[in-house]
Amino acid sequence: MSPIKITTPLKEEIVLSLKAGDEVFISGIVYTARDAAHLRLVKLIKQGRPLPIDLSNQVIYYTAPTPPKPGKPFGSCGPTSSYRMDEFTSYLLAKGLRGMIGKGQRSFQIRELLKKYRAIYFLALAGGGAYLSSKVKKAKLIAFADLKAEAIYKLWVQDFPVIVGIDAEGKDIYRRLN
Repeated sequence: MSPIKITTPLKEEIVLSLKAGDEVFISGIVYTARDAAHLRLVKLIKQGRPLPIDLSNQVIYYTAPTPPKPGKPFGSCGPTSSYRMDEFTSYLLAKGLRGMIGKGQRSFQIRELLKKYRAIYFLALAGGGAYLSSKVKKAKLIAFADLKAEAIYKLWVQDFPVIVGIDAEGKDIYRRLN
């Protein structure tokens, strides 16, 4: 079976059509954010201040790139362990975030939040950072430049390969699709 091709921003009907275990190619815009950026985003939310990006129907990729090679838009960008973002996820989903890309298992709470907000968790190829960076066609620094590699970047990706780790029904490939 060929991978399912989707385009961001993610529409709810697309998210609901994807099932745990599906192979997917993402094209469009994806934002990067790791621990430090998540902490700042949640701080802004708690203070009632505007965010540097509109999270509605967007996807965040948990990554921090290496410096790009000459002529390349982005450095190697493998996924980081997603569980470290679990404490921040509810705030971002409430602001409209529709998808996340990372590696590893998520908590039971995240499974429940994905069902509540009709969102999705994708898994990217761990150890495949150089390959994944070849799917980034353009990159732009958006916010928190002082965080350097952990700043928020806007990426334009083409056929970025992922697997649905947890779908919008809470089915989780780590838990035998239950």
